[in-house]
Amino acid sequence: MTDNKITWQQGQAISVEPAADGIAKIVIVTEQSHRSAPGAHVDVRIGSGAVRSYSIVSGAADGHSVTLGVHLSPTSRGGSRYMHTLQAGDPIELTAPLQNFPLRVGAPRYVLLAGGIGITAMAAMAAVLRRVGADYRFVYVARSRTAMAFLPELLAVHGDRLEVHIDDEGTGLDVQDLVAGVDEVTELYMCGPIRLMDAVRRTWIERDLPLPNLRYETFGNSGWFQAEEFVVNIPRLGIETTVRSGDSLLDALERAGADMMFDCRKGECGLCQVDIVDVEGTVDHRDVFFSEEQKANSKKLCACVSRVVCGEGGRGATLTLEVP
Repeated sequence: MTDNKITWQQGQAISVEPAADGIAKIVIVTEQSHRSAPGAHVDVRIGSGAVRSYSIVSGAADGHSVTLGVHLSPTSRGGSRYMHTLQAGDPIELTAPLQNFPLRVGAPRYVLLAGGIGITAMAAMAAVLRRVGADYRFVYVARSRTAMAFLPELLAVHGDRLEVHIDDEGTGLDVQDLVAGVDEVTELYMCGPIRLMDAVRRTWIERDLPLPNLRYETFGNSGWFQAEEFVVNIPRLGIETTVRSGDSLLDALERAGADMMFDCRKGECGLCQVDIVDVEGTVDHRDVFFSEEQKANSKKLCACVSRVVCGEGGRGATLTLEVP
């Protein structure tokens, strides 16, 4: 994670239009000029005062506007729901671009992998690689064509370098084939659902490819199981509360009075990790911080993204924690 100075500013939505099924393309003009680098994001203060992060699809050359793509999550905690209510002319508070997912220009070859709404993080990278004449392969995967934001524009710009894989058209991505085409000097950047990125990471490790050449960003709301309500308690603090299907564990614990440490809110940094004392159910690890072995042992979890689902017999899940 790079050092980021957070600068809040006022903006105004000037365009809100559909980019795909359930995805809004939102253009925001800003009072200050801040140019955005590929992989950058902005933090946005939503109606409740909470803060959410959104990747910058593109930024204006003069630094006075950004384009976002926002997927309306069925388990939205208010962020995407709020963003989808914006109309042209509405004010919005946002930061200058922040960078946690930088593109290193100068590698011999690149593979960019976007899964679903992950295209919002990859589009600007692809634009830069094309502009500098880099050797790149751009792979865009989704369940359906109607769910692929910005597809016509990307096809027009990238042509044969853009590979489209669509599950319901029988052309889903073969991860083994993708990674088999990568050599030791190729850098792969990816953003997408946890299942996709987990499959790529495992295959990458199996092929003993250099780990520094695999770079990724998560969006923390995709897991192995459907989100469901569960109960969490911290006996030492006398806290017991319900985590609703649309809440994160971190949010629920903060509301209940726990003083939590956190930073990324995307399952990447590990700052919000807590100790699991007991669990009735199955832990749905949605982070990319812990190793596969650590996830299998389930002694800790990242409170910002991970959850618990009910086990055998359909009994409600409960989680007992100890926090730092």
